[in-house]
Amino acid sequence: MSLKDRLVEDMKAAMKAKEEGKVRLSVIRMVRAAIKNAEIDKKTEFNDAQVIEVLAREVKMRRDAMVEFAKGNRTDKVQELEEEVAILMEYLPQQFTEEEIRKIAEEIIAETGAQGPKDLGKVMGMITPKTKGRADGKIVNQIVRELLGN
Repeated sequence: MSLKDRLVEDMKAAMKAKEEGKVRLSVIRMVRAAIKNAEIDKKTEFNDAQVIEVLAREVKMRRDAMVEFAKGNRTDKVQELEEEVAILMEYLPQQFTEEEIRKIAEEIIAETGAQGPKDLGKVMGMITPKTKGRADGKIVNQIVRELLGN
């Protein structure tokens, strides 16, 4: 079953769950709309990899908003967004741990012969496709900078 089919099935289940499924239903509808809009923009039917990109973008948007709401002492909104992120994470592949990201980064640094901060772009260019959808880009960038001595 493709991710898009799974979203449709989960949306139906949330609709049947009435009150308990309200947050889940709204999140699934929101992400399905985002996928549909992206498909319209690209003029193509998305495969699972492209759907994962949209899901990762939605998670990132919510995490960024959580930081801002936390700064404004809006704990109610932060909690709401945490709930939404938890629902979206169910559809993403298992996320890499920091140790796994560090291992991948070390391999790429050795492979490219990167020496310092000036080689950040070269390393990021190679690590991004390997971690796409499975790790937050900010964390990856932070680990690579740390390993390159920045």
